[in-house]
Amino acid sequence: MPDRATAINAHVLRWARERAGLSLEDVAARLKKAVEDVAAWESGTEAPTYRQLEELAAHLYKRPIAIFFFPAPPEEDDPAGRFRTLPQTELAVLAPDTLFAIREALALQESVRELSIGESRPTRLITRDIHPMTILSIPELASAVRSYLSVSLGQQSSWRTTEEAFKRWRQVLEASGICVFKRSFKQAEILGLSIFDDDLPAILVNNSTAHSRQVFTLFHELAHLLYSTGGITKNDSSFIEHLTGDARDTEIRCNEFAAEFLVPMTSFPWQEFRAADLDAFVSTQARRYNVSREVILRRLLDRGLVGQRLYSQKTTKWNQEYEKARQEKGGGGNYYATQASYFGEMFLRMAFNQYYRGTVTLEELAGHLRMKARNVSRLEEFMLAGE
Repeated sequence: MPDRATAINAHVLRWARERAGLSLEDVAARLKKAVEDVAAWESGTEAPTYRQLEELAAHLYKRPIAIFFFPAPPEEDDPAGRFRTLPQTELAVLAPDTLFAIREALALQESVRELSIGESRPTRLITRDIHPMTILSIPELASAVRSYLSVSLGQQSSWRTTEEAFKRWRQVLEASGICVFKRSFKQAEILGLSIFDDDLPAILVNNSTAHSRQVFTLFHELAHLLYSTGGITKNDSSFIEHLTGDARDTEIRCNEFAAEFLVPMTSFPWQEFRAADLDAFVSTQARRYNVSREVILRRLLDRGLVGQRLYSQKTTKWNQEYEKARQEKGGGGNYYATQASYFGEMFLRMAFNQYYRGTVTLEELAGHLRMKARNVSRLEEFMLAGE
């Protein structure tokens, strides 16, 4: 008979499941056990085998196995509680992978805090230097941010692709004190999220979306941070209709800011618009501003040049086309290229600098990079090859 982990704390086991956003039925199905068996583990009348505990820790709850032997659940803020602009109905349907992504973003924030000791972090911090509540209008706020970032519309238009645009905007925001990370979300409707912090505000972007959408997500989440709150960008913004008060106002302002920053109304060539040439016009302007077609169409909707029905039809069609193309392209790719994209140049440079200074060990560096120690040198080789 296999050994059982009888020394685990049943209360911690239940806490870990609930924090992961999983039901008893979810866990039972994954382990191919009866719901009653999992419930018995959490009541303390039975215990999982060590192999089952390893599966729970590594693949379902994503926690160190040692935590299940603690005398009590560790003190930990509820990650979902950081997003006060989302209604409870939306928080309740955040997938386990999304909840883990929030924990991961918080952990990366702490990694930056540790790794920045002795490092020359950006002296500027945009969320400290720009105060939206003292600026009267969204166009004025967008203008102030553009001036702060020192990127003209001409520079924005000169970037060859939306992939390059995202990379440049990421560099500019990181130089302004914002930590920017990427990952793929299993919950496809999540485009990204932001975590507010007085010293180390962070943005996490869904790498599975088009680069043009990633650019918009960056600035929607930047607006959240400027308003001193965390946020989650969703593909479907209909949840805003269920918000009230400040939460509703903030979400609307964040969308308006991102659109106005990337495509200022005063720069838009309204005189060139012809309804009969809608698709060609939208595509041309999307390339000009290095944004998605949806952002351009939204500008036309805001100006009353297209209706809500047409806007919804077009954006739904474009999203379906992108998702189909992404699925046909398939997965794969270079693991180290993906990790480098997820962490970003700033984080990786900081991490490896601390390693070569002897401040962190190889094992500690691997911990910050969320990979096995034997893979660290290969990631570094990939970085050096790209320079």
